[in-house]
Amino acid sequence: MQEPPNFGYLLVDVSRLYLRGFAREAGTLGFTLPESKALGYLARNQGISQAGLAELCDIEPMTLGRILDRMEADGWIERRTALRDRRVRCLYLKAPAQSILDELGQIGAALREAATTGVAASDLEGFIRVLSHMYEQLSAADAASAARAQAPPRPELSS
Repeated sequence: MQEPPNFGYLLVDVSRLYLRGFAREAGTLGFTLPESKALGYLARNQGISQAGLAELCDIEPMTLGRILDRMEADGWIERRTALRDRRVRCLYLKAPAQSILDELGQIGAALREAATTGVAASDLEGFIRVLSHMYEQLSAADAASAARAQAPPRPELSS
């Protein structure tokens, strides 16, 4: 009897295959995966700082800066100085980016369709609920861990 696949490996492998397919299709539009991620996250987080977007996209800030420079030059995004801190640049999509986002969305929809062909709608809904729950649990654990890591060390008690 074959052992069921390890959950972590399976999750990573499915993600890798999905992202590989997305990157290949986005490449036909002249986009890289990091560029696509930056546009997608920015569409859902208008006004985010460059540092915040870099964290969401899991892209190094310097690399994201170059990506954003190109997008700004192409007229897809604009950078605005934050009202509360003039050192912070907030990011906003411009109208021409919407057609690209629509095309990238179609790529994502086609991949989801291919990946879930043959899966009952109720199973897919349950799967999404489970993944959403896992996301919430892991996000909370990550935030708690980050907060503990930034807490000042406790002073040693003298005897």
